Amino acid sequence: MGFFDDFQLKSLDNLELLAKQVVEGFIIGLHKSPFHGFSVEFAEHRIYNQGESTKNIDWKVYARTDKMFVKRYEEETNLRCQIVIDVSSSMYFPKTDVGGGQELNKLQFSSLAAASLMNLLKKQRDAFGLSLFDEALSIHTRCKSSTSHYQLLLSYLDKLIKDEQVNKSTAATTALHQIADSIHKRSLVIIFSDMFDNSDQAEALFSALQHLKHSKHEVILFHVVDKKLELDFEFENRPYMFIDMETGEKIKLQSNEVKEQYQKKVKGFKEDLMMKCLQYRVDYVEADIREGFYPILQNYLVKRSKMRT
Repeated sequence: MGFFDDFQLKSLDNLELLAKQVVEGFIIGLHKSPFHGFSVEFAEHRIYNQGESTKNIDWKVYARTDKMFVKRYEEETNLRCQIVIDVSSSMYFPKTDVGGGQELNKLQFSSLAAASLMNLLKKQRDAFGLSLFDEALSIHTRCKSSTSHYQLLLSYLDKLIKDEQVNKSTAATTALHQIADSIHKRSLVIIFSDMFDNSDQAEALFSALQHLKHSKHEVILFHVVDKKLELDFEFENRPYMFIDMETGEKIKLQSNEVKEQYQKKVKGFKEDLMMKCLQYRVDYVEADIREGFYPILQNYLVKRSKMRT
């Protein structure tokens, strides 16, 4: 799947419209796939059970698919989803210009992915909330399913992607503990983060993820990365000025002189993160900003189906 999926992203001025386009393209793609019935059920339907009343069968869907689906109503859905986004300065990597048709940075990608998830949750009449954190938990809303709530959360995301701030460090450990303490009903917690915590205390960060699981929540960690640059370190063999986006510290390096050592360190960090997620039964998903939004929505739907069985 290409970076822009099925549409060309030229601007982030209308986040609601972009999220709608992402979701509609995703659902159309599923309709064309072998998982067609699976996608219809997730959109707003469930499979018709032999013997029940036929009054709620969606005959339009039957005409297209030759399969019977029943329209699903609000009382039949009760998923609660808290979407958590790391908004520290490292998430503004790479420095880009969407207006010129350039690629998204990690924060823009996470914000549009979150908006798309909220659009899909609203379609399914599920409740959703939003939490934003950097050095502290700055926004934390309760889960609701109303249109006005959806518009409010979109306004938070819109302000976020238009108001870039540098030198904001990450306190993921503290924020995740606060979120775990504040969500009182069992929920699906979806986290977008590059997991670059300045605390240098990896175990403390993992304990925060474990705290969410101890509170009986289901957790998906979307590890947001620019795989080409951050993991594979694919830079031209020339001097670069590397700048720490959270501290402002600068260092000039010849990229190939440090590439092997850098890749080894990053690989170790990623493997440790994946192992801890496996240990704590947190779903780990690498979210490469160059691979588009469909993997995000697909992983959400798979998780949702497991929670409803």
